[in-house]
Amino acid sequence: MLLSAAALPAVLELAAPSPSTVIGPPAGPLTDHAAPPRSPQQADLRAPAAPTVDIRRSGDPANRITLVLLGDGYTEDQQNVFREQADRAWRALMEIEPFRTYQGFFNIRRVDVVSPSSGIAESESTGRSTRTPLGMHFWCEGTARLLCADESATARYAGEGDGPQYLIALANSSEYGGAGGTGVTTLAGGSPDAGRIIQHEIGHTVGELGDEYDSAPDDADYPNLATVDADQMRRTKVKWWRWLDAPSPDGGGTVGAYRSANGLYRPTEDSVMRTLGGSYNLPSREAIIEQLYRRVRPLDGATPAPGEVAAPARLAVQPLQLTGARQLRVDWTVDGVAVEPQAPDRTWLDTAALALAPGRRVTVQATVTDTTDWVRDEGFRQEFMTRSVSWTVTG
Repeated sequence: MLLSAAALPAVLELAAPSPSTVIGPPAGPLTDHAAPPRSPQQADLRAPAAPTVDIRRSGDPANRITLVLLGDGYTEDQQNVFREQADRAWRALMEIEPFRTYQGFFNIRRVDVVSPSSGIAESESTGRSTRTPLGMHFWCEGTARLLCADESATARYAGEGDGPQYLIALANSSEYGGAGGTGVTTLAGGSPDAGRIIQHEIGHTVGELGDEYDSAPDDADYPNLATVDADQMRRTKVKWWRWLDAPSPDGGGTVGAYRSANGLYRPTEDSVMRTLGGSYNLPSREAIIEQLYRRVRPLDGATPAPGEVAAPARLAVQPLQLTGARQLRVDWTVDGVAVEPQAPDRTWLDTAALALAPGRRVTVQATVTDTTDWVRDEGFRQEFMTRSVSWTVTG
C-alpha cells in the first residue's frame, strides 16, 4: 500500500515550504500518511536563464492565471521528452471539469530547464546528493511517493509573472508519485498516470481541496470535507448544504454526506479527490471556480474607456471566454432601463441607436456576469463573478 502526505491550501505567492500531498495508488481508493513540515532540498546550483515559451496565451497575464511548467532531470538531449510530457500534463488538466470550461482563464508557459544529469533521486538514501536544478526527489520526509522540489530554486527558474501563477514541476521519472498543496505542484512526468496525477494534485493546489479517501487526516478545514451529516448541514447552512440531493456529475448518485473511515464526511461516494481518474464533485467544482474568480476578473476591459463619451459611438466590453456552450452574460442598461444591444454576442452597443437629442446625457452601463449553475453561492457571484462598467453619453 502506497503512502501519501496531507495537503494544505494553495498560495500564489511562494513562501516557506509547507506540507504537501502525494496521490496514492493508481487503482482503488487513495491512502494517506501525514508528513511533518519539510525544508527545501537544496540543489546547490544557481538558476541561469532558461528558455521560456508561451505555449498557450488566452489573454493579458495580469488577468489570467499562468501555469508554469518546469522540468527537472532532463538533459539537453531529453528536452523533447520534457516538452512532450509537459504538453500531455496540461492537456490532461484541461480535459476535466471545471478546468475544461474555464481553460480560457489560464495562460500556459513552459521553462526548458536543462539538467547536467538525467533523472532525479528516486531511492531512499540519507546520503544522496540531488544535483539537479530543481532538486526534485522522492522519499520526501520518508514517504516513498512524496515527490518534493526545491521551491526557492523552482521559483527562480520560473521568474516573476505579471499576474498570479502556479508552478508545476515535472520530474524525469517513470515512478508513481507527485505532490500538491502550497508552493510547487509536482508529478513524475514519465509515469503512465501523470495525467491523472495532475488532475488530483491541482485540486489541492487551485481548489484548496482536501483528500476524500478513508485514511486522510481528520481535518475538515476544506470545502469538500465536513464533520456534520446532511441533516445538520441543512439546519445550520454550512459546508455544501446548497448542493444536497443534486445529481452527481459522474452519474454515481447524489450529493450528500458520505462518511469515511476517518470520521469525516465527503460530498459523494467517489471523486477525483478520492480515486484517480474520477470527476470533481459539485461542491469541489464550485470551490475551484471560486478560487479562479478570487484571482481573475470576468471582464478584461472596455472601449472606449469608461467615462464621458460623445454620441454616436460604439461601446464595447471584453468578457473572458468560456469553452463550450457556457458563456458569460452581458446586460446593458440606459439610465437603469434594460436595452438590447445590436451585437449578436451582446458585447457591444451602438449609441447611434439611442437617437439622443443634442445635449441630452444618459448613463449606459454594461454588466458582465458568470451565471454558471456550478456556483450556488449567490453572494459570491455578486461580489466576484460580476463586473460593471459605465459611460456618460452625450447627444
